[in-house]
Amino acid sequence: MDWRERLEAKPSVRGGKPCVKGTRITVYDVLEYLTGGMTENEVLEDFPDLELDDLRACLAFAVPPSPAS
Repeated sequence: MDWRERLEAKPSVRGGKPCVKGTRITVYDVLEYLTGGMTENEVLEDFPDLELDDLRACLAFAVPPSPAS
C-alpha cells in the first residue's frame, strides 16, 4: 500500500502533522488507538469518516519498508 494515497500533511491542519486526507485525524492518533488496545473495527466505529485502508495507510507510514535484498 502506498500511504501517500491516503495521508497528507498541511501546515494549516494539526500543525502539519500527517493526517488522513480530508480529516483532522492524525496518523499518531490512529496509532495511539490501535496500540492502546482498540481493534480496527472499534476505531472505524468511533470514526465513521475513516476506512480500513486509512488505518492500513497509517500503519504503512509508521513502518518503513524493508530494504530490498
